[in-house]
Amino acid sequence: MKMMSYWLDTTKPFASGAPGGPHGTTDVAVVGAGFTGLSAALALAKKGAKVVVLEADRVAGAASGRNGGMCNNGFAQDYAGMVGKLGRERANMLYRAFDAGVDKVESIIAAEGIDCHFARVGKLKLAAKPEHYDRIVRSQELLAREVDPETRLVPRSDMRGEIGSDHYFGGMLYEKGANMHMGEFGQGLAEAAARHGVLIHEYNPVIGMKRLAGQAHELKTPQGTVRASQVLLATGTSAVGPLGWFRRRIVPIGAFLIATEPLPVDLLDRLTPHRRNTTDTRNFVSYFRTSPDNRIIFGGRARFSGRSDAASDAKSGVILRQSMVSVFPELADARIDYCWGGMVDMTRDRLPRAGERDGLFYSMGYSGHGTHMATYMGAIMAEVLDGRADLNPWRDFDWPAIPGHFGKPWFLPFVGAYYRYQDLVK
Repeated sequence: MKMMSYWLDTTKPFASGAPGGPHGTTDVAVVGAGFTGLSAALALAKKGAKVVVLEADRVAGAASGRNGGMCNNGFAQDYAGMVGKLGRERANMLYRAFDAGVDKVESIIAAEGIDCHFARVGKLKLAAKPEHYDRIVRSQELLAREVDPETRLVPRSDMRGEIGSDHYFGGMLYEKGANMHMGEFGQGLAEAAARHGVLIHEYNPVIGMKRLAGQAHELKTPQGTVRASQVLLATGTSAVGPLGWFRRRIVPIGAFLIATEPLPVDLLDRLTPHRRNTTDTRNFVSYFRTSPDNRIIFGGRARFSGRSDAASDAKSGVILRQSMVSVFPELADARIDYCWGGMVDMTRDRLPRAGERDGLFYSMGYSGHGTHMATYMGAIMAEVLDGRADLNPWRDFDWPAIPGHFGKPWFLPFVGAYYRYQDLVK
């Protein structure tokens, strides 16, 4: 079993990086070479800007290359609850932004010729308890009427047409959902940006940042220094660099995954006949999909951990295997080929944040829904840097610090205990 991301292990390394460290001047410096940073860099370069990307590790090596491989529309939260909190008009505007994110991913793949197995397979949200399905029914009725008629209910009596398991009590299908090979998309996005003239410096963490005048900053890495007229922070949960203000507003939560050996097609036809992206309604959520080479990729919260390393990932892998077998008993003897983890940049309300602060532009906090929203917001932030702040769907959201949070999420075990209790009683 490999203790590394399946997506990264099965992707060719990025071959078009800029040698050494940054130097001189540039129009825009983008900090972070995940989906946000690469999408922004590509869009800015197409506008004629001179762009430098500074990445602490490898291209798409953090959340963008360690996720569950899903590109789903819709909120993490219940739609009806979002309407109650934000109002119908604002909730619908944000919901359509998530729709636009999936469309943006698809359009970039087509325009740049990225071979990453993109497919509109749909997302299936499954009720872990009978009462959860009752809530799904109420939410789907409102959702279909107000903003997404391309959803439909799947009662328990019809579940065998969607999933080869009796573990769940019905669900809802979001037809717009898609999946793809995350590593191939990230590498293809980076190659596209490089083709358009972007200089991408891997293994160049920003260790110093000095504001010069207005939006101009000087950025220092261990290998060089660059002066930029504008800076976009696309760092997610990065613990590297002088970004304390952002760390106080984001909780890094571990998300963990396993991937089986390649499975017989007839077995997959029984377990997941339509190859949907699938997730359930628990706080300790489970989610799964198939890979392009016929594996089941099964992920979830597993443990509320603020770190991801071989030991932590292995403990979570044991829990995930147990969860997978409880859903699919036929996989009890399946070999596990990959086990890995990554950090999700979670905000208190599980909604992203993007804008400008003290001359720095930023977009982050995707809270587990980052594949498409990160790609979309990268393109949006290219417009914001060009003077179109009105296009930012998160422009009017405040972002207070999390009380008691100064960088290390000491409170995660207590949060995990609370959510485990909620899963038992609700």
